[in-house]
Amino acid sequence: MIELGQKVKCTITGFTGIATAKIEYLNGCIQFCVKPRIKAKDNTMPEGRYIDVDQLKVVGEGVKAKKKETGGEMSDLPSANYQG
Repeated sequence: MIELGQKVKCTITGFTGIATAKIEYLNGCIQFCVKPRIKAKDNTMPEGRYIDVDQLKVVGEGVKAKKKETGGEMSDLPSANYQG
């Protein structure tokens, strides 16, 4: 099973990034928000994409984040990038 913080890759599109959020729908569909690295040339934060868990494979250790009670930036809401 994929864990938040792991580096993952979509087996269909090749889209790669860090699993930063997980959502589970009433029908059992599980998706992870995959956030790619910052674009070096303009230093802007790229948008993450929600991808079905069955299309993802772990390709790296990724990052470890300290968990806390409050969240950080919440730019990738499922309604903004849902493509299911």
